[in-house]
Amino acid sequence: MPVNPEPGSRKHQRVVDHIVEHLAGRGVRYIFGVDGANIEDLYDAAHTCPGVTAVVAKHEFSASAMADAYSRAGTGLGVVAATSGGGALNTVPGLGESLASRVPVLALIGQTATAADGRGAFQDTSGANGSLDAVALFTAVSVFCERVTTAEDIRTALPAAVAAAISRRGPAVLLLPKDIQQAPIEPAGEPPAPAHRRTGDPAAVIEVLRNAGGPVAIIAGDQVAHDDARAELAALVQVLQARTATVPDAKDVVTGAVGVAGVMGHPAVRQAISGSAVCLLIGTRLPLMARGGLEDALAAVQMVSVGAGPPYLPAIHVDSHDLKATLAQITAAMTPAVPASVGHCATELTPPPHNGPGVRYRDAMRALDTVLPEGTDIVVDAGNIGAAAIHWLPARGDGHFLVALGMGGMGYSFGAGIGTAFARGRRTVVIAGDGSFYMHGMEIHTAIQHRLPVTFLLFDNHAHAMCVTREQMFYGGRYSFNRFGPSRLGAGLAAMFPGLPAVDVTDLAGLAAALPEALAADGPSVISVECSSDEIPPFTAFLATEPKDKS
Repeated sequence: MPVNPEPGSRKHQRVVDHIVEHLAGRGVRYIFGVDGANIEDLYDAAHTCPGVTAVVAKHEFSASAMADAYSRAGTGLGVVAATSGGGALNTVPGLGESLASRVPVLALIGQTATAADGRGAFQDTSGANGSLDAVALFTAVSVFCERVTTAEDIRTALPAAVAAAISRRGPAVLLLPKDIQQAPIEPAGEPPAPAHRRTGDPAAVIEVLRNAGGPVAIIAGDQVAHDDARAELAALVQVLQARTATVPDAKDVVTGAVGVAGVMGHPAVRQAISGSAVCLLIGTRLPLMARGGLEDALAAVQMVSVGAGPPYLPAIHVDSHDLKATLAQITAAMTPAVPASVGHCATELTPPPHNGPGVRYRDAMRALDTVLPEGTDIVVDAGNIGAAAIHWLPARGDGHFLVALGMGGMGYSFGAGIGTAFARGRRTVVIAGDGSFYMHGMEIHTAIQHRLPVTFLLFDNHAHAMCVTREQMFYGGRYSFNRFGPSRLGAGLAAMFPGLPAVDVTDLAGLAAALPEALAADGPSVISVECSSDEIPPFTAFLATEPKDKS
């Protein structure tokens, strides 16, 4: 096994030193991961590289979520590192989210030494002699995957991986055997050039917009945030006098939107589309969760699209990996439109009334809306409370609103909230249910360790409540596998982590009283909110379904 050189030595640089210095030259400031024997050399290299901080998460899925959210914040490329075996496999769900949501992430995955390939080594994933094939596995959840087998190969593999992540918008994976990580390599020369961002010719979209013959509706996606194109979107909305909606994971990209599109969205979006001649998609492929209930309205209008990938519905599409530039080009080609009159439409879905224990979802979101300051970042998890936040909680001015709807993995928000706080350095509010907390809530400890300004709002309905709703709607409520026993998450966390401000609240007055103190905490804070598993969330699939008989 190669002998480790002196830390920080340029004369005897290792492959891991080259990797970290290359990433630092591209502006990477954080590497998120979980340490272990077959990735520890990368952590050693990060320790000696100025400006790079290695963050140890509690689970590799959460580390992947940290990298994913860091990238979505637009601060730079998210990087996740994991050791071999189970550590490597734990990154797969997080990378699957980044792939589905088209988020640039670089994954550095440690492997056993090449001399042990196919020889029964612990955690061998070389694919040799019947071992698990990491290349085949990670190729399925990435836009680029390469197993580096010589030290010199890293000179081309690393920039290729970064370029693929950025240009193809998704996770890129480098599989790094232990001996290759430690191998000596001559120091690099010039710093890396920034990756090229492709843009197509928007002439076809411009032509449709110029000849629309009626109002234009816009549905904006999260690529607007990633490309830092909010101002350019606002200018285009103004010149077109467009009625604008957003997909659920892009509530923060435009002010004055008529609402959110899709299954957790607002009826006014449908009216805006139906009253328009053209619907312009910007930075979204419009997946099912963002178009549910709108398909017939979308089919009746001319659809055009600008973004990093073509939409799932037929449309004239212009490829752009730089919406800032492309939207400015489209705006410059437009003649200002005359404002169109907009009729009245219901702005909210109306779930059935519920009188169970605890705080109602809508009331909680209204209480939160009252006290959240401008600039607050919001990260929302899956489930009933996620639907409530998407539907009823507005994004803050200059704040991000993040929800993962690619794979919708429960517990994503805990790592993502931490990644967002590292990226943005401001108060981040995580909204999650107790089911999500039980999966990945121990990342609260990571927030404590780094004194991050994250407030965790845990809505405790003692169940996987969306599954309970489905049991009631589709199986007559004859049984439930998804109800939990009672819990006091705030008290439990306060006992586990002395000094952590953590409380339980059981009514709306208690929530209103607890919020200001939690948001003002010096570091992380927790509020656990009692609510009911039988409350129906603002989710169209549930509102349009009659419950089956219990007989």
